[in-house]
Amino acid sequence: MMATIGTPTSRVDGRAKVTGAAKYAAEFTAPDLVYGVVVNSTMPRGRIVSIDTSRALAVAGVIDVLTHKNRVKMAEKDDDYRDDVAPENGAPFRPLYDDKVHFNYQPVALVVAEDEDTARFAATLVAIDYQAESFTTDLQARREQAIKVDKPVKPRGDAVKALAGAAVRHDAEYFIPAEYHNPMELYGATAVWHHGGKLTVYDKTQGVQNVQRYVCSVFGLKSEDVQVISPFVGGAFGSGLRPQYEVALATMAALKLQRSVRVVLSRAQMYGLCYRPATIERLALGAKQDGALAALTHEAIAMTSQHEAFSRNDIGWGDVLYRSETSRATHRLAKLDVPTPGDMRAPGAATGVYALECAMDELAVALKMDPVELRLRCYSDEDQDKGLPFSSKQLKECYRQAANAFGWPKRSPEPRAMRDGSELVGWGMASGVWEALQMPFASRIVLTANGHVEVSSAASDIGTGTYTIVAQVAADMLGVDIADVTVKLGDSTLPQAQVEGGSWTAASISHAIVNAADDIRARLLLIALDMPDSSLKELKRDEVTLVDGAIASIADPGRKIAISDVMRHGGLERIEKERGSDFAEDDKHAHNTHSAIFAEVKVDEELGIIRVTRVVNAVAAGRILNTKTAASQIMGGVVWGIGMALHEEALIDHRFGRIMNANIAEYHVPVNADVHDIKVIFVEEQDAVINRMGIKGVGEIGIVGVAAAIANAVYHATGKRVRDLPITLDKVVS
Repeated sequence: MMATIGTPTSRVDGRAKVTGAAKYAAEFTAPDLVYGVVVNSTMPRGRIVSIDTSRALAVAGVIDVLTHKNRVKMAEKDDDYRDDVAPENGAPFRPLYDDKVHFNYQPVALVVAEDEDTARFAATLVAIDYQAESFTTDLQARREQAIKVDKPVKPRGDAVKALAGAAVRHDAEYFIPAEYHNPMELYGATAVWHHGGKLTVYDKTQGVQNVQRYVCSVFGLKSEDVQVISPFVGGAFGSGLRPQYEVALATMAALKLQRSVRVVLSRAQMYGLCYRPATIERLALGAKQDGALAALTHEAIAMTSQHEAFSRNDIGWGDVLYRSETSRATHRLAKLDVPTPGDMRAPGAATGVYALECAMDELAVALKMDPVELRLRCYSDEDQDKGLPFSSKQLKECYRQAANAFGWPKRSPEPRAMRDGSELVGWGMASGVWEALQMPFASRIVLTANGHVEVSSAASDIGTGTYTIVAQVAADMLGVDIADVTVKLGDSTLPQAQVEGGSWTAASISHAIVNAADDIRARLLLIALDMPDSSLKELKRDEVTLVDGAIASIADPGRKIAISDVMRHGGLERIEKERGSDFAEDDKHAHNTHSAIFAEVKVDEELGIIRVTRVVNAVAAGRILNTKTAASQIMGGVVWGIGMALHEEALIDHRFGRIMNANIAEYHVPVNADVHDIKVIFVEEQDAVINRMGIKGVGEIGIVGVAAAIANAVYHATGKRVRDLPITLDKVVS
């Protein structure tokens, strides 16, 4: 048997997904299943004066129309219902709670019918009168009224004074529009009603136990009466960290009608959910003639809703990446009449590092210095805000390997100096950084006498490959073939798990598995030592390992006993152990992943059409559990970075507070023709401090810095600096 950790192992759930055997939230059925279709508001702020449901109720097959007037009882105070990732003093939006309208596309009614087509038709017949109130959805219009929010980023020195006295200065504003997740699977929930009032809820979510707690708190249900299941998720990217309103509506209808109910949102309705907030980023850099930073200031102004103050860390990444004598960072929020924003892949870093890395490129131009050389001269070996060294940081090696693979030394530094026929060629680069987080997870392992292993946890797999790395770690820790491992995930009745996000799941669940496997090994050794003429006599727990279906001495592999013989001697059919991840607190180091991104663009000189023809992304993220699925994560992040740089933008008509391109036809995302050569390099990085396996996680780091590298390449190709995303042809040729 070969060890699988660190190898390019194919997904263990791949066959189920490509054959259709994998079932998603809206594919589970029940004998009495009925269908709910949401009616959304058509104005951004005000009150509902009246709702006329008579025409809808007259349609054959319509069972009920739920509104704020006839819904079941819900929690009245925000403190009575929160979710695990709610902003401070925030709580998930309560659909159909009262007559207030907070944003356009807010759900205001639910039509329930015997079939979905009937419900969809009847929903068009619900007539609603509103009392409109003044509103604004424009971040620029509210920027002066933005409120400051506390962020754990401390000022260092007098950055304003240092900036004024710097030999070379750069000061500019960058803009990132609101972006939407657009996962392939639509948001949907199937609430199955059982006799006695118990519910099984199938929901598209990144955290089944989070949804269970939310549903129970909102509707006053007992935890033992609600089971939430989400075995497979067709993409989420952060949109499923918080419970979305479809699960509340499906549960509400099931409780009221005492029938099983399915609610699936349309693609357009998903634009009324969370999103990456539009953000204004202002960067000012002051440098000495040799490139050393004397000052760094970063101000972010982001949009949020009127009812929640959502924000993430846009402003602290400069202190992590670059050494600067002084720094100052502030974060402000503009409250608008919109849904609450949410986490989207690398929240805060994708936006903040975009602005930072574009500013560093502009500083390099002002200094007439190579962008890589500038970053090396400003390189920081510690998180300056925390005053802590990194547990590991191989960013210099990322620069070296990515630059060599890309061919960076051949770059002509002057803009518009490189051509390929009628196209201008541009080369740009950027740094990437993300947090290396780990959270308390638990796993249960069952080892049977015939050598089969079952691993279970409430953790989710949102398409990142969690099923596979769980199987890999369990197989290697228990000395069995990966084909003999069954993995169960995404069920609220399984051992505790946090939501899947922040790139923390791989490290967190792997250590829970290792700890449970340790306990199984200890139990097997205890039995083995009791066996007559045991070859493992006098060996201790840390002196044996499980390999090839046997418990064996690490120092002398010939001293071994088959696990089946050990369990037979102990009279055991199975051994079951459940353990948590048990991470030790480390307040002496900063924990981060790092990357270096090099991008090539080709720009049609006359038309301004931009193609990203090559990207090299070198990543230092500790021990890589599965080089195949991890590389896919980085590639996916690069593709999203291409979208962020060149395509994605929610267009809001501020006269109506409504998104005009709430569909995938007009909300542009990269397609196959937009994606060319992507090379992923994993830089070897040993980290004995962060955790016993040296795992960091790769879900987020793949997108960070990609948009900046492309934007910098566009400048190099054209000589035109575009600071507001996306970079469209009109901005290049104007």
